[in-house]
Amino acid sequence: MIRINKNDVCVNKFPDGTLLLKEQISADCSQNEKEQKATITWLFENNEELVALIYLAGHLRTHGVTELSLDMPYIPNARQDRVKEVEDVFTLKYFAEVINWLDFNSVTVLDPHSSVSEALINKVLVRTPETFIRKVIDRIGGTDELTMFYPDEGACKRYSGMFHLPYAFGIKNRDWKTGEIKGLDVSGMTDCICGKKILIVDDISSKGGTFYFSAKKLKELGAKEIYLYISHCENTILEGDVLTSGLIEKVFTTNSIFTKKDERIEVFDYE
Repeated sequence: MIRINKNDVCVNKFPDGTLLLKEQISADCSQNEKEQKATITWLFENNEELVALIYLAGHLRTHGVTELSLDMPYIPNARQDRVKEVEDVFTLKYFAEVINWLDFNSVTVLDPHSSVSEALINKVLVRTPETFIRKVIDRIGGTDELTMFYPDEGACKRYSGMFHLPYAFGIKNRDWKTGEIKGLDVSGMTDCICGKKILIVDDISSKGGTFYFSAKKLKELGAKEIYLYISHCENTILEGDVLTSGLIEKVFTTNSIFTKKDERIEVFDYE
C-alpha cells in the first residue's frame, strides 16, 4: 500500500499489466506557488510497488513538490544483507541504490533488520519500536510481574536498553546447513521466568519458528503467560506453529507488512 500525505494512492492496471496510478495532492500543489512538501508512506505488500514509488516520486516533483520524504517502515530485501557465494545476488544493495537515486529528503524506517540496511540507505532516519512495545505492555497489564525475553543476543542488545525490566535471552540451536532451528536455550535472568508474564520482542517474523521454540522453552521454565511483539510480521505467520500451539496468548505487530486479519493478532497502525 502506498499513501501520499496519508491519502491512499489508487493503483489499477491497464490491460497489458502496466500501472495506472491516481493520487490526490498534485492539483493542490500546482495551484500553490509556495514550497510544497509531501511524504510517501510505503507499507510493503509486493515488489511491484517499487515501480509505483518511482513513478509517483517523479510525478510529485513535476507537479511542484520540492521536499519529498519517504516513510518506509519495512525495508524490502532486508534479509539479503550479505552474500556468501558468487551466485548470490545482493538484492538489498541494489534496492538501496534505487531508493538513493530517488533522492528523498529523508527515508524513515522502523526497527531495521540489520545495520547494513541503515548503512546502505542515504538520509535514513531510524524509528525505534519503543512506542509500540509500550502499548503492548499496557495491553497485557503493565510491568508488574513482567519479564522481557529476546530470542537471541542481537535482539537483546537492540532492545534491552529501552526498558528497565528483568530480561532473559535465547541461544538458538540451528542446523547451519539448512538454517532450520532445532531448539533454543535460555540465558540471562532465568530466575525471573517462573510464574511471570513474558513478553517476547523481535524485529521480524516469517512462520515464527524462533518464537515457537522460545515459548516452548519458556513454558518449560514455568512462564505463566507469554506474549509476542514483532515489528514486521509476514502473513506467513498464519501457517506456523507459533499460533496453533497455544503457547502464546496474543501476538502484536504493526501494519508495516501484515495485511491479514486474525483474532490472535493485534495490529497497530504505523501512522
